[in-house]
Amino acid sequence: MMRTYHCFWLLFWAGQPHQSFLTPLSKRTSGFPEKEKVLVLSGNSRRDLHRSKRSWMWNQFFLLEEYTGTDYQYVGKLHSDQDKGDGSLKYILSGDGAGDLFIINENTGDIQATKRLDREEKPVYILRAQAINRRTGRPVEPESEFIIKIHDINDNEPMFTKDVYNASIPEMSDVGTFVVQVTATDADDPTYGNSAKVVYSILQGQPYFSVESETGIIKTALLNMDRENREQYQVVIQAKDMGGQMGGLSGTTTVNITLTDVNDNPPRFPQSTYQFRAPESMPPDSPVGRIKANDADVDENAEIEYSITEGDGYDMFGITTDKDTQEGIITVKKALDFENKNLYILKVEATNTHVDPRFLYLGPFKDSATVRIQVEDVDEPPVFSRPAYIMEVKEDVPINSVIGTVTAQDPDAAKNPVKYSVDRHTDMDRVFNINSGNGSIFTSKPLDRETLLWHNITVIAAEINNPKQSSRVPVFIKVLDVNDNAPEFAMFYETFVCENAKAEQLIQTLSAVDKDDSYSGHQFSFSLAPEAASSSNFTLQDNRDNTAGIFTRKTRYNRHEISTYFLPVVISDNDYPIQSSTETVTIRVCACDHRGKMLSCNAEALIHPTGLSTGALIAILLCIIILLITVVLFAALRRQRKKEPLIISKEDIRDNIVSYNDEGGGEEDTQAFDIGTLRNPEAIDDNKLRRDIVPETLFMPRRTATARDNTDVRDFINQRLKENDTDPTAPPYDSLATYAYEGNGSVAESLSSLESVTTDGDQDYDYLSDWGPRFKKLADMYGAMDSDKDS
Repeated sequence: MMRTYHCFWLLFWAGQPHQSFLTPLSKRTSGFPEKEKVLVLSGNSRRDLHRSKRSWMWNQFFLLEEYTGTDYQYVGKLHSDQDKGDGSLKYILSGDGAGDLFIINENTGDIQATKRLDREEKPVYILRAQAINRRTGRPVEPESEFIIKIHDINDNEPMFTKDVYNASIPEMSDVGTFVVQVTATDADDPTYGNSAKVVYSILQGQPYFSVESETGIIKTALLNMDRENREQYQVVIQAKDMGGQMGGLSGTTTVNITLTDVNDNPPRFPQSTYQFRAPESMPPDSPVGRIKANDADVDENAEIEYSITEGDGYDMFGITTDKDTQEGIITVKKALDFENKNLYILKVEATNTHVDPRFLYLGPFKDSATVRIQVEDVDEPPVFSRPAYIMEVKEDVPINSVIGTVTAQDPDAAKNPVKYSVDRHTDMDRVFNINSGNGSIFTSKPLDRETLLWHNITVIAAEINNPKQSSRVPVFIKVLDVNDNAPEFAMFYETFVCENAKAEQLIQTLSAVDKDDSYSGHQFSFSLAPEAASSSNFTLQDNRDNTAGIFTRKTRYNRHEISTYFLPVVISDNDYPIQSSTETVTIRVCACDHRGKMLSCNAEALIHPTGLSTGALIAILLCIIILLITVVLFAALRRQRKKEPLIISKEDIRDNIVSYNDEGGGEEDTQAFDIGTLRNPEAIDDNKLRRDIVPETLFMPRRTATARDNTDVRDFINQRLKENDTDPTAPPYDSLATYAYEGNGSVAESLSSLESVTTDGDQDYDYLSDWGPRFKKLADMYGAMDSDKDS
């Protein structure tokens, strides 16, 4: 069984420069013309492309991009075997760009491209072709799909990823050292021809650098490039497509290459000898001068350490490095003396602190120079023979005695004469003086070691010709001791003896002190004064250890006869000259118990045995104080004022109206109204303004006529109500309006129940029913009360 297919043909004509290129899927059948290309589209549901007899089967077509012709670019032709040429068929095109980029002649089936196509924007277009009956609108062939691929042309130059590259390498690098890699991309199709094949070359930067043509890696091409000669290099790299062939497009980029520093240069002094001058008065650690060794390197490679290696001033001078300027600062270590030495020669060495072993072959990374320092003479102040003087003098020397001599002289070659003086700020009492010519120090006042042991004074030596040139020296004067003070008791002695004491009983031990100094130790002797030695009631025993004991000579003492004894004691030392003094010991006679404990030493205590003790006196005093405080408190309470009662009299009973609104002042605020008006309306002061609000001055208060006597209550109330309603000065908040007037001649008289309790007999309230409906409730209430009483 044979299946019949109805097909239409898409014809493409080749040979013109602007026409399409087609790629066959199968080999050409023999006998078919070479120029005629036919697309056979079957009508089955799968839309497969099958080869038919005497035809070609295609599934993709090629079209050149960037067409520059003035007419539309011809793509191909649709033709169906059902087309009889009578115009009954209509060709339509759908898919990517149909109707916009690609149009079709619906009568002939010719397809054309209306715009220039760019493969970089869209490389492939998928379209669908179909032939329909123009009269019925039904398709005579199934819809067939085909692909149009845009053939690439070399219309894009290579583009580098960066406009400018920055790189750095150490100076003195070997040839072939990697610097940086540059990369360029081409937007053309890398699978078609050489349009996207990029080759790198160097346009600027030779012979220092080279670039690999395929990778774009830049390397050094010259040996020993020195940063000190040239630091910056600008290299221009070109990227060209078409494999670098003639006609290829190209792009360039700039590479800035910096040589970084290495320590390949030793320090060098610009001169071999330096000369400085230093005055001899220059204090230690003062700078003399600066020297600097030049180093062509930078940063840490240029750091220099200075040192003094040789010279006669090795111990007199020092050198340090200024980290900011890399200079060597020469300083004075010791005081200079022009008269002693006026010229010093030093050898100073400068060394790099960071040495690179790779460049040691270039030589030692250090240099040396000679420094000559000339010491200048200055007018110096006098110099004492010692930095300090210590002198000794006995405290008993006579005034104007010389105790020592200070010596100073001018160190200059002129040897100017010197005069001496004492700084009176250190000798305010003017105890010492000095001979201005020879420096002899002598006393001008008596000395006392016990008052002041050391005297610290300052002596000034100044040149006579130039008093501003002066110097000072401390003089320490020690006052030596002589035995000029007698020993004395270590304390005031006051003791007692019991009336029942026995003979030869110890009652007190004595000791003594001496203000004088004794190198071998004090030796004191104690004895009774001659006038008390024979007649005394006590004896004294010297213990030979600088103490003595007082003993009783008799048995029993009577305090009523003699209550106190004064015993003179003579104390002597063993120094030369011997010094002695007489001290007195006070001995009181006291009553003691059988154990010798003192009970009382007052002779009047036996005469007044009933005397009050101290504790009793204190208790009595406290009682008196408490009594006085009680009396004062009672008097103060009596003086307190009594508060007035709220209601003075029982007869004064009134109604209190209290306002608790925001304007009121509480229960004690009675200024908002006048309670007297409740009793007598005729006593109202019309001109009296309220004191709880700000008075209104826009309207004067209107005076109201006083109600006449015998006015009916109803008329009175209506009159007052009307007055308050029409009064423009009435306040717009709660206020008190008085309607308390009952009038004269009322039949009901007073309605208050306060006075009803005073009525002895029963009252008849039947008349309330005659007053009208307003008093009905009141009549019912009191009528009910009467009925209850009757029942």
